[in-house]
Amino acid sequence: MMWCGRVALRVALQRIAVAPLNSFRITGGLPGAVQREMSSLPRVYITRQIPPEGLKILSESGQVQFDLWDSDDVPVPRKELLQKVKGVDALVCVLTEKIDAELLDAAGPNLKVLSTMSVGFDHLSLEELKKRGIRVGYTPDVLTDSVAELTVALLLTTSRRLIEATHEAKSGGWGTWRTLWLCGYELANSTVGILGLGRIGVAIAERLKPFKVKKFIYTDVAPRPELASLIDAEYVSMDELASQSDFLTVCCALTPETKDICNKDLFSKMKNTSIFINTSRGGVVDQEDLYEALSSGQIAGAGLDVTVPEPLPTSHPLFTLNNCVILPHIASASYSTRNAMSALAANNLLLGLKGQPMIKELKL
Repeated sequence: MMWCGRVALRVALQRIAVAPLNSFRITGGLPGAVQREMSSLPRVYITRQIPPEGLKILSESGQVQFDLWDSDDVPVPRKELLQKVKGVDALVCVLTEKIDAELLDAAGPNLKVLSTMSVGFDHLSLEELKKRGIRVGYTPDVLTDSVAELTVALLLTTSRRLIEATHEAKSGGWGTWRTLWLCGYELANSTVGILGLGRIGVAIAERLKPFKVKKFIYTDVAPRPELASLIDAEYVSMDELASQSDFLTVCCALTPETKDICNKDLFSKMKNTSIFINTSRGGVVDQEDLYEALSSGQIAGAGLDVTVPEPLPTSHPLFTLNNCVILPHIASASYSTRNAMSALAANNLLLGLKGQPMIKELKL
């Protein structure tokens, strides 16, 4: 779908440009007719200072009035969030906000549309949303390239021990040349396993193929022949995925079925030269089991962009391991992707409020 956040669903001429409510409280002096027209517009609360493209779309639409938590550094406090959502018609959130029965009760019956700036939706109580008839938009597809790029970067950083190497260079450990110092594992002639084959899994494989990977294998709830044919991947069982993979990358969604699916049983079947990568959701990994596998040498290394909790406390045992690379959930952190996510979230919300099909809507 050749959709671009910078141009999609823009309204060229609007009679009223609706800025955040905070701005109106500061400037004041709006003509009475404009104030009356604005007061009849749907009320929207935005739980974070989302990237500018989405805010611009909402502002220039002339279709909503909105207020927002004006920070990107600290999430809105829960108590304030419960106050701010009272009576709103729509809500834009990010994955740090838990959208549950308590919040939906606080919002009240006016809330008809929820737009999350995320591809994951494990922070949403889907049953509660469905029960209340609230439509839900989300932002898949636009972050596929960014997540795939970061996954490859994390895989290479982990397998070629780049963090350790940088530390040695900075701390004076770089001495004479040694035959096996800081040796790692290369992709050439390897088998790459994918747990959960979707758009991102395919995109990762496409980027890894030029590294002369010998074979791609995957497992999922069922074979996915159409996607697998794009990367010539073979469907295998979970046990075969573990035992055959030189590199195992996790791309599945977090569901009750996948929670802690990467556990002692999986790690015990992996090669002691294998590299484990997770850029999906932290909850799919049993972190205690992962620590044991890494510290005992059961597997060679792990790269994580997601953890439980987030942020992971600096005292967590995983941070003590040289063979574990941990990033602060940055897989989609490119300027173009985050702006595209913001724009898609805004357009989903506007379409939902008009009763039209969203660009990307969760089917509840």
